[in-house]
Amino acid sequence: MNEVDTDHDREAWRVALAGLLALAVAMGIGRFAFTPLLPMMLHDGVIDLAAGGWLATANYVGYLLGALLCMVLHVSPTRAIKTGLVATVLLTLGMGVLHSPTLWLLLRTLAGIASAGVFVYGSGWCLQRLAQLKAPALGGIIYCGPGIGILITGLATSAMVTQHWRAEHGWLLYGLLALILTTLVWPTFAGSAAATATPTPAAHGLEPAQVTRQTRGLTLAYALAGFGYIITATFLPVIARQALPGSNWPDLFWPLFGICVSIGALLATRLPTHWDNRLLLAACYLLQACGILIGIVSPSVTGFALGSILLGMPFTAITLFAMRDARRLRGDHARSLMGMLTAAYGVGQIIGPPLATRLVRSSGSFTSSLSVAALALLAGAVLLGAMYRHNRKQAG
Repeated sequence: MNEVDTDHDREAWRVALAGLLALAVAMGIGRFAFTPLLPMMLHDGVIDLAAGGWLATANYVGYLLGALLCMVLHVSPTRAIKTGLVATVLLTLGMGVLHSPTLWLLLRTLAGIASAGVFVYGSGWCLQRLAQLKAPALGGIIYCGPGIGILITGLATSAMVTQHWRAEHGWLLYGLLALILTTLVWPTFAGSAAATATPTPAAHGLEPAQVTRQTRGLTLAYALAGFGYIITATFLPVIARQALPGSNWPDLFWPLFGICVSIGALLATRLPTHWDNRLLLAACYLLQACGILIGIVSPSVTGFALGSILLGMPFTAITLFAMRDARRLRGDHARSLMGMLTAAYGVGQIIGPPLATRLVRSSGSFTSSLSVAALALLAGAVLLGAMYRHNRKQAG
């Protein structure tokens, strides 16, 4: 290996790890630190379950708004990434400093906007840069970030519960952690090398009408993924505490979910890049549906552990495969499609928490809402499989 190849490899790993840490901040902390902290907030008496559901929804509304903004704004990707990271730090700290549920709704909405911006621009910039460095397989490293953030916040929150911390102290701690990680990645996003490089064309060889049809199918399927996972991802610690009162296990299912998210993203990098993304997505949907159904059928330590594993491992692999398919359809002009996919995902997420809390009030458990979520994932898998078969027939 010559010196140029070594420099390219080093730069590719630097980009991948910067993307990992950026998503750990924006997603693992900015979005999902709320999940393990929710039981603490309920215990502290600062909110009830319904208010917690609305705080979750506010974040997902912000995520949708952020994704829509990414579709229409024309700004430097690296500037957008850095702005989103700084906003995540300040908004996370704000959750610990301010003590008003009304202001929390605003903060969680803005945090959603920030996380969507970092996700869309960060994914696009890093994947494009890795393609230019001839290291597209490292794209999966980026999507380990949310899982690592979830793992760290989950384990730390478990320790806080043991030490009888208040939730506000958890928010402050995670704000400081986000600041440290943002400082580490700041130099990597100082330039905009990817924006000045020669664009990579889409590699599908499809007619415009086929691209439009495939784009619509992918968007709908991705929206179903957003709805399918979000109820468990929002309420897993609460669901586990209800099913296992007095047990120490509920605090560990969320970190288990997080580490499986990272493992799944790493495993995704081992899969051949020429495999069809739609089939990979369908397989991931089926795994997540099985994970949800296991938790319903067996609300035990074993059931929740298996459910956390099966829901977590495909979580960011789904994102990787969807973003890769966006690049297949649009090449280096895929940012607007990535924004549309993220917006569709956001719509699915917005529907989930209010539906769950409403069904809990009427039935007394999460079983019905989780069943609907599993059905949505099964429907998404069927849609993706049908798209693949249809396109194979056309190609034949």
